[in-house]
Amino acid sequence: MGKGSGFGKVILFNEHFVVYGIPAIASAIEKKTVAEVKRIPEGLVIHDDRDATPGYKEEKKEQQIDSLNRIIKAMGIEGGLEIWLGGDLRAASGVGASAASCTAIARAIADEFGLDYTDEQINNVAYEGEKGYHGIPSGIDNTAATFGGLVWFQSGKMERLKMKEPVEIVMGNTGIVANTKKAVEGVRERREKYRQKYDRIFKDATDLVHDARGAIANGNLKELGHYMDKNHELLQEIEVSSKELDFLVEVARDNGAYGAKMTGGGLGGYMVALTPGKELQEEVAKAIEKEGFYVLRTRIGV
Repeated sequence: MGKGSGFGKVILFNEHFVVYGIPAIASAIEKKTVAEVKRIPEGLVIHDDRDATPGYKEEKKEQQIDSLNRIIKAMGIEGGLEIWLGGDLRAASGVGASAASCTAIARAIADEFGLDYTDEQINNVAYEGEKGYHGIPSGIDNTAATFGGLVWFQSGKMERLKMKEPVEIVMGNTGIVANTKKAVEGVRERREKYRQKYDRIFKDATDLVHDARGAIANGNLKELGHYMDKNHELLQEIEVSSKELDFLVEVARDNGAYGAKMTGGGLGGYMVALTPGKELQEEVAKAIEKEGFYVLRTRIGV
């Protein structure tokens, strides 16, 4: 039986903008999806044992099958497969759950069939799998899922970034299963309609991500948090946030987070708060939990 894993991720800057060639910054988190694969004579059998936001696995089922068929085709696999999915990454919108599963499955298939795939080849296969979920993905999710760490991502190219040390974050889940394809299409339509406004927003997003990169290099976490707040405002302007995300962002800020923003496709899913130190992380996490929302305590820059 072949085995493989893929990291969950958080986008710290410029989800959606990254689709248009603007740089983005993402980090793997300390949660993974694990896959096991066994070859069978024919067919596709999936045992999805991941913990998940209610309704997530059901709503993504069709996309999951499409994704798996793309992975199988990309790897040239013949015959059937039986697949088990598990791990400690809760399947939900905004945390790279689909990319983590694509990466884990690609690695497990390679292991089962004795394919000597490099991380780059696994990443390419995972990207093909992501098409089943996102249509035309940016590639940032599968890159973080495959390689881990903190990455600067632009137009399909990755550059590793370094933090002085790993930093605690809190991710709050709205409980809403979001449709990333729909969110991406909405941005595209509005950009065509309001080109002048969107050109200004896109320029602001470009300037901001370079400033944020400087804050990471200098280890200036207060500044980094400020830029996260500003990035959330830009994402609100392109209409990919939601009232639930905005509410959780405010709860995090009111309880001492250095900065907070939505993360991922938006319209639901997760937000992220920068909470250096276990004490602040716990304070912000408990405040969000008190409001009745699921919380993920993890770190970036690992």
